Amino acid sequence: MAHTKPYMLTFYGVALAAILLSVFAVLTATIAGDIVNDAIKINDPEKLLYLTLAMLGVLIGQVVSQLAFNYYANWLGESVIKDVRIALFKKMFGFRMQYFDTSSIGVLVTRAVADMQRIGEIFSQGFFVIVSDLLKMLTAALVMVYLNWKLALLVFVLLPIILYATRLFQKAMKVAFTEVRAEVSNLNSFVQERITGMKIVQLFTREKIEKEKFRIINEKHQNAWLKTVWYNSIFFPIAEIVTSIAIGLVVWFGVLQNIAGIGADNVGVIFSFFFLIDLLFRPLRQIADKFNTLQMGMVAANRVFRILDTDSHIQDSGTIIKEKVFGNITFSDVRFGYLENEEVLHGISFEVKAGETVAIVGATGAGKSTIINLLNRFYEINSGSILIDGLNIKEFTLASLRSHIAVVLQDVFLFADTIANNISLKDETISLQNIEQAAKQIGVHEFIDSLPGAYTYNVKERGTMLSSGQRQLIAFLRAYVSNPSILVLDEATSSVDTYSEQLIQRATEKITEGRTSIIIAHRLATVKKADKILVMDAGKIVETGTHKQLLKKGGYYNALYEAQFLAEEEVA
Repeated sequence: MAHTKPYMLTFYGVALAAILLSVFAVLTATIAGDIVNDAIKINDPEKLLYLTLAMLGVLIGQVVSQLAFNYYANWLGESVIKDVRIALFKKMFGFRMQYFDTSSIGVLVTRAVADMQRIGEIFSQGFFVIVSDLLKMLTAALVMVYLNWKLALLVFVLLPIILYATRLFQKAMKVAFTEVRAEVSNLNSFVQERITGMKIVQLFTREKIEKEKFRIINEKHQNAWLKTVWYNSIFFPIAEIVTSIAIGLVVWFGVLQNIAGIGADNVGVIFSFFFLIDLLFRPLRQIADKFNTLQMGMVAANRVFRILDTDSHIQDSGTIIKEKVFGNITFSDVRFGYLENEEVLHGISFEVKAGETVAIVGATGAGKSTIINLLNRFYEINSGSILIDGLNIKEFTLASLRSHIAVVLQDVFLFADTIANNISLKDETISLQNIEQAAKQIGVHEFIDSLPGAYTYNVKERGTMLSSGQRQLIAFLRAYVSNPSILVLDEATSSVDTYSEQLIQRATEKITEGRTSIIIAHRLATVKKADKILVMDAGKIVETGTHKQLLKKGGYYNALYEAQFLAEEEVA
């Protein structure tokens, strides 16, 4: 894996520790046999002391090697997943919005957290442990043959049984763990979505229905894990039985040889075989278990690298970086669709001069917000061109382009952080003093200052500690302090109370002075003072003009105006 290259020295160090572990394990078995044959049997205290000290040295070496193996294998795994996680987040940050439109957030969270940990376990509990165990098995088999090839053959006869069982176990567990990962993703996605939409669940009394759905998903998750438990319950007793049979055969045949007078040192050899059989068979049981870990890691890696290999990002091939733009905007015959062969915009063309305030109005689904998404290059247009100051927006770097545009959305997103950090987004060039000054200018300071801790007040996840109107004001202040060349208000007053709307209207007048502004609104009262109004219907611009000009035309805008204001007059 390419991500291990920066850590190759550690990689080789762990491999060396694995080799030493196998050597020390075999030495323990052979020294134990020598103690029985060369010290206890002939009653030689001096040799017993020598062999005991040798055993102590081997055990110390084994402990040190095991410590180095465990620590650095885990360190390597954590270092690799740290790098992969950074690469994954960097990749996801570059995805176009269309990718997130069609992807489950719960699944992406699983990929970035749980699956990443599984990848780390490939190194800490999978690959290196398997290599270490294979080395132990190989050296144990060679030493068995060297000590007594007949006893070794008796043990080897049983190997095909446990190898075949291990292979069946491995195949079954691979299928089971693929199912487990799928069910974990489904569970995460379901829980994340329901917690996010808890207000809707409770408002429409969907608790009983959602509990039943959760019960079914949770049951599938449980059944997937129970399959792995079942396979383990079958395999490990089989492995234990085979190991016990091997030990019994060695004792039986070794004693027969001793009775027959074949090999006077059989007692020590049999004693060594007890250790060696454990070295040969126990790794097989562990390897099967570690293969599970390895397989889960590989399944997780496939999922993660599928995202890393996804080609769904906006091409950031532009080279132009500008500290300031005037704000002239030109859309020329722009066509776009979120789905293939389903156009949302049908040849949109318009121009916004620097410093102008242009409003875009129309029914829901007319394509108003799509224009803003395209201006920020969240999506790529199918054809046509979008220019800022006469330059195609593709010629700008994405960072430079978006740094000149501030957007206030209808659905405000706030991070679980302080108000100050939510406004500055931790931009070091925006000080707390700048934020307070801007807040006073637009009349927001008073409400922020009334909160516990004022600008250090933590709004919690998605800003739940604030009302929708307060969140909207924070979003507006966020846009204001960034001092953009182009300001976009996308339904920015649709979810605020009358007082908050008045604050925003006053701030809008201030911030739009000498600055290109685009206002998208359903409520036509907010666009009366615009220099120009674009009226959209079904992805086309059907009318253009000022408020008074459009009313005189008696067309689509006039119909929208009458529908809104006549209804309000009737209510009044």
